[in-house]
Amino acid sequence: MNRSGARGVLWAVAFGLFLASTAAGAQEVRMLSSGQTLYLPIYSHIFFGNVGRSGTPSQVSLSALVSVRNTDPGRPLRVLSARYYDTDGKLLGERVSKPVVVVPLGTLELFIERNDLSGGSGANFIIKWDANAPINPPLLEALHVNMDGGKALVFTTQAQPIEDPAAQPARQ
Repeated sequence: MNRSGARGVLWAVAFGLFLASTAAGAQEVRMLSSGQTLYLPIYSHIFFGNVGRSGTPSQVSLSALVSVRNTDPGRPLRVLSARYYDTDGKLLGERVSKPVVVVPLGTLELFIERNDLSGGSGANFIIKWDANAPINPPLLEALHVNMDGGKALVFTTQAQPIEDPAAQPARQ
């Protein structure tokens, strides 16, 4: 495939991911919560095009801005941890060394540099938060960006609540 054809495929993938992310954003009002564990997909790179002579498809490196937005207008929340995992589920590190208070309508930002490919195309964050009383749950997104060569590739991913066995009481 020639260079312009590869760019066309890349733009088609980006547009498809954009449409999927905006459709997922039309959600119902969420119930109040005093804490959650959330799974947030991260892409340190994406594959595109055909498999080349090297045996792998082409790839584009991406930076990721993780945004933890407190949507409650009157009460703070605490981010307890933000563990970063690679494609194979290996823990790469904790990005919140101690609990961080996010004020009402405030945002905590975490950044993965474009040159950090350690996460791979299937990386993720597991983020835990709590509050002293039930609040509007935070909005967690990752903005993925590559702006090489005068072209921009930008898309978002959103977090999904998950059950955390460690937070559940032991069964008798």
